[in-house]
Amino acid sequence: MTATPWAGARIRPAQTGPAPRRRGALTDMETAARAAYALRGNDRGPHTVAAPGLYPHMWSWDAAFIAIGLARLSPARALTEMETLLAAQWRTGMVPHIVFSDGSDGEGSYEPGPARWACRDVCADAPEGPATSGLMQPPVHGAAIRRILDAALRAAPTERRAATDRIRALWPALLAWHRYLADRRDPDRRGLLTIYHGWESGLDNSPRWDAPYAAVVPPAAFTPFRRADVHALDALGGGAAQRPTDLDYSRYQWLIEELREARYDDARARESLSFRVADVLSSAIFAAAAEELATVADELALPGVDELIAHADRFRRGVAATTDDDGFAADIDLRTGRTLRTRTVAGFAPLLSGGLEPARRRRLVDTLFSPDWCGHPALATALPPSTSPSSPAFDPARYWRGPQWPPMTWLLIWGLERSGEPEAAAVLRASALDQLSDGLFAEYYHPFTGEALGARPQSWTAAVALDLAFTG
Repeated sequence: MTATPWAGARIRPAQTGPAPRRRGALTDMETAARAAYALRGNDRGPHTVAAPGLYPHMWSWDAAFIAIGLARLSPARALTEMETLLAAQWRTGMVPHIVFSDGSDGEGSYEPGPARWACRDVCADAPEGPATSGLMQPPVHGAAIRRILDAALRAAPTERRAATDRIRALWPALLAWHRYLADRRDPDRRGLLTIYHGWESGLDNSPRWDAPYAAVVPPAAFTPFRRADVHALDALGGGAAQRPTDLDYSRYQWLIEELREARYDDARARESLSFRVADVLSSAIFAAAAEELATVADELALPGVDELIAHADRFRRGVAATTDDDGFAADIDLRTGRTLRTRTVAGFAPLLSGGLEPARRRRLVDTLFSPDWCGHPALATALPPSTSPSSPAFDPARYWRGPQWPPMTWLLIWGLERSGEPEAAAVLRASALDQLSDGLFAEYYHPFTGEALGARPQSWTAAVALDLAFTG
């Protein structure tokens, strides 16, 4: 597959009124132009790396967000991102969470690398092409395909036909991905996706997983791989204080050993792994993405409409079944049967999937804007932290234990719009554009100081900025 040149990319300013800006901040047009420049710098031809130095490969849900942003510039280039990712799909239908680059320009230093995963060595279902990991990530891809189609439908006839033809070509892979999730990751049909590792949730060290990870006990003789992530961030003045701890990483790495021992077989993994959790946020994303793909199938006369709607209905009900009186959702530890009620951003999952009656939906929106979340008086920008500042597990700088993440803000804006809460979505959108007007496109942000944290420029943050700043 050949990447589409950027020369034909189009940028048009948002039609919404100007949002308040911090002094010296970029305008929406300037933010979008700088975001496009950042994405171009991370472009490797057939794919966009998540962040050079720290994340020099292709990540699954990063790629979906990147495609959402690229759709604002070039639907053709956005489709190349999806084609490259899906070319690494496993025979089971799983889309792996990492697709490894060739390793040029120092990009082979990421750990755990292909040798640690050894997917092709132990599992016949691994793809024959690029090396991959043996895990998945949240299925945002249906939202990306919907955004790409929307942009293509407004393009010139030749571009529109080319884009719809490419979506048709991708359709069997997209259906296989959703079937894998519905069948292999929810065999009991409870409407909740099973994950085998916190990495599969995308929220690696969230307090959501503290209790399940306590059961992951590496043997004394286990030697973890080096912490390349800390070394990469030291150059930016961050380092260990912004990342999961060494204890976290020893557990992450031991689970890879367990997965290899299970030969990446879903049936064996469900019986043997030390970490097995029903992930409410990934389930909500799956429900919403299935609905988005159903609309694509309907418009393009593609197969699977009823199947996708059935997936959406099942997982919407599954998410709703975990909620408390205020609509706040919870994960389930499948090894113990324990419901994991943590004050993390994942509790707002029903705003993505729907399924709450209006009164409880309103209470959940009120919670989102309460002093425990976006209304906390110490926030630099009124956006949801990854963990509530009122939680004893809150850490404002350490990865998913407190910082604000722009893609998570995007998901909530998208969910609020889908849920019939446009005013709430507009409030978050204005605050998100204010945060992103620093032009740094950081991986995440300190909720109290507004400091840019983690890798930068992070491709999915730049993509979110593009999508929020400009209409198609």
